[in-house]
Order: sequence, then structure tokens, then C-alpha cells
Amino acid sequence: MIDTVQDKAVQRLMDMRVAASLGGGKDKLEAQHKRGKMTARERIHLLVDPGTFVELDAFATHDCNDFGMTDKKFVGDGVITGFGKVDGRMVYLFSQDFSVFGGSLSATMARKICKVMDLALKNGAPFIGINDSGGARIQEGVASLGGYADIFYRNVQSSGVIPQISLICGPCAGGAVYSPAMTDFIFMAEDTSHMFITGPDVIKTVTGEEVTFDDLGGASTHASVSGVCDKKFSNEAEMFSAVKRMLAYLPNNNLDDAPKSQTSSQDDVSLATAKIGKIVPSNPNLPYDMTEVIQCVVDNGSFFALKPEYAPHIITGFARLGGQNIGVVANNPMHLAGVLDINSSVKAARFVRFCDAFNIPIVTFVDVPGFLPGTAQEKGGIIRHGAKLLYAFCEATVPKLTVITRKAYGGAYDVMNSKHIGADLNLAWPGAEIAVMGAAGACNVIFRSDIQNAKDSEMKRKELVDSYSEKFANPYIAASKGYIDAVILPEETRAYLIQGLEASKSKRVDRPKRKHGNIPL
Repeated sequence: MIDTVQDKAVQRLMDMRVAASLGGGKDKLEAQHKRGKMTARERIHLLVDPGTFVELDAFATHDCNDFGMTDKKFVGDGVITGFGKVDGRMVYLFSQDFSVFGGSLSATMARKICKVMDLALKNGAPFIGINDSGGARIQEGVASLGGYADIFYRNVQSSGVIPQISLICGPCAGGAVYSPAMTDFIFMAEDTSHMFITGPDVIKTVTGEEVTFDDLGGASTHASVSGVCDKKFSNEAEMFSAVKRMLAYLPNNNLDDAPKSQTSSQDDVSLATAKIGKIVPSNPNLPYDMTEVIQCVVDNGSFFALKPEYAPHIITGFARLGGQNIGVVANNPMHLAGVLDINSSVKAARFVRFCDAFNIPIVTFVDVPGFLPGTAQEKGGIIRHGAKLLYAFCEATVPKLTVITRKAYGGAYDVMNSKHIGADLNLAWPGAEIAVMGAAGACNVIFRSDIQNAKDSEMKRKELVDSYSEKFANPYIAASKGYIDAVILPEETRAYLIQGLEASKSKRVDRPKRKHGNIPL
């Protein structure tokens, strides 16, 4: 009799496990593949190290009777939660299952997600959300909405304590978008990922505007236009591979240091050193790609760009320098001359604050002509948005190092991690120009009457510009005042920065006691 009872108990367990593995059923799982999407379990297995995933609440189900649902109860209720290892490091995660009620959020699903979020925070491990959901489960009414709010609250409590990453692997609509929006990074896949508050049908009904899913909330739109997406990929496999790579740059939590890695070989360093001095054109008005400078300075192949298509005139991303993980912020003269504007300021400010929260040193490469002028920028709030980047750099207490490669004009010089706002090591290349504005513009203001009254105004202007450039538009004035710590050759940049990181690794900064500052949002 005992054996029979035990056999039945084991068989019941096996049956439950099979039911959990099937989600909404074989036909629904096959439909996922036909859409070019993986199933919820396939995504987990692609992300975590083999044999390390431990599932939690696998047998949880919704209460059909209370909310007028069908009598069919799906084991797991549309989400898989648990923990596992990525390259040997523990992460907590959830993966929504679109095969169960379209991945819609129920009260049960919310409880499962909140439970694993609490565990991630308690144990100081990164949290990854794999989103594939049609939104709130309408049949559950306010219970579903309350579930979203419970998740949002935990996103905020975890912010700055553990890294939070959102992977959009299908629809993410309505209130569902706000949880990813409060996480640190959002990745999307082309053709299959969509994020929007209201879908095309609702928009057409309310405004009469016709728009496709891709144009409204596809990966390309959010990667290049809205800036919601930090990186887009051709498919889910590429996205999961990139997540693994990015995790290697991040600490487990705000009390841990990011893992170190091996440095580049001497041959790689020598090749980069020989190339770096040839990147910046002798003509100050010609563009160049600052990414090339970054790649010559950091460890070979280590640069991992974020938001590369959004506000491309500023570069953000992770890299390694002498094996040390760093955050990189850089003006890019290849786009809009590297100017600061609303979008670039907000993009860089958020990245700086992430690095500061997780003890990642920041290296800034500067070639900036100033803030973008124009009525659109002024009316759009460039004063307020530009102040976000200034605030972020001022607030940051991690090691901060700066290299001025060509020019640093006006207020943008102050904002781009200058010595005045707490940078630890400020370097400039010999051809750097540090001034209120360019020599030509300055002379047109200062010597307006002299130029107008000269017999040959163009000759006079050139003479004054040359004189101004010689006396003021160079790094030595700033160096003489201690605003630049060293004027160096381009090929010396890597060595100086590595030594600067070493010197500031034990940096401590005391701040006034306060609840929090009031960043100009």
C-alpha cells in the first residue's frame, strides 16, 4: 500500500512537471516558433549556464472561479521564475510565457515575479526580466493592475542596488512598459519586439492616425528615435549573447566591485598606440570618429557601446582599461560635431548615474563645440536637460578621468567632467583648445570694431585669430591654472589613464547628509 501511495505521489509530480513544461500546450508553443520567437523555457536555457537553473513556484496557478476565467488552469500561470548562473555568476530572472493567455499579467504571475525580485535584492544579484506579454489580464481587473504596481515598487527599491536588465522578446504594452522603463538597460530584437503605451488600433480610434506596430514601438524606433532601447539585435540569440557579455562588465550589486579581466597583449597595445596620433585631423573643422580613439585606448576589443543609434553625437558604453572595467562617455565629432543637445545630455546623464551607483570608474573623452543653439532646443528645455548631465557628473563620486582630444568650448567644457566639478585626472592633447568659444568667434566679438575699421578686414581678422589661438586657444593656459593636470601626447593616453585609475581606486568622498538631491528631471 505504501509503495502504491508513493508511486502515485511520484507520478503526480511527474505529471505536474510535464504540465509546467508545456505552458499553454504544444500547439501554442509551436505557434511561438512560427512567429520566429523562442519559448519562455528556451530563452532561459539559452541565457543560463547548463544545469544551473532552479525554478521557483512552478506549480502556481490562477484562481479561475474568482475572475470568470475558463475552468482550464495552466500550471505556472504564464511565467517561469527562478535563479541560475551566467558565466558562473548568480542571476535571478523571470521569463513570461506568451503561450498562456498571451503572457498577460495576473495576480498570481505578479506574486511570482515579486518573489524572485525580492530574492535578487536580498541576495545582491542581478535581475533579468524576459518580457513577452500582451499586458494586464483583463479578466482580473484591478488585481492585475495592482500586480503591476507591486512590480514597479520593487523596481524602484532595487534601483542602484542591483543591476536590472529587461529583454523585450515580444509585445510589451500598456502598463507593462513601465517596469522595463525603470530598469537599467533594455534590449530588443528586430521584428519580434514591440513596446508601446497604446497600440495602433487605439491610436487610430482616438487620433485617426494610422501606424504599424514596428513604426510605433519596434526595436528600430526605440533604438534610434525614442532612446527607450539601449541596444537592438537581429534576433533573440544575438540579444542573449550580448546580455552575457554586458553582465561581465557589471558588479553583482552596489557593494561589490565589477570583475576584472585580462589586459590586452603588448602587440595589441603597440598597434593601437601607433595609430592613435593619426586619428584627429589637423584641420579643427574636419570630423573624425571618437570610437576609434576609444578603441585605441581601451583593452583590445573590449568596448561595448550602449544606445549607439540614439543621439550618436555622444558615445556611452563599457570597456576595460588595464583589465579594470570602466564606463566611457565621449563626444563624437562624426555626428553634429560632437555638440551637446537635449537627447545627448539625457543619454549621457543616465549612464553616468548608473556607473556611479555601481562603483564603475568613468573615463570621458572630450571634443565639444558647446551646446546646440536654436529655438527648438531652447523651447524643448535644453537648459533643464543639459543640467541633468552637469548634475550627474557633479554627483558622481567614483573615479573620474577626462581626456580633451581637440576642443572644449563654453559651458560644455565645464559640463564634460571638468576639474571644477570633481574630476580626478584631467588630461589634454597638445592640440586641444580650451576657451569660451573658438578663436574666430571670439575675435569677431572682442575685436569687432578693429576688424571693421581695418583696410583689409579679412587680413586683420586672420591676424587676430592667429594671435588669439597662440595665446589663449591651447591647453597650457588651463594647465597653468591647474585645471589640466597634464598635457600629453596621444600615444601616452592609455598609460596615463591606467595609472590614474590605479591612483584613485581607493577614492573616498564625503557628502552632506540628505535624503536625496533633486536632479532637474
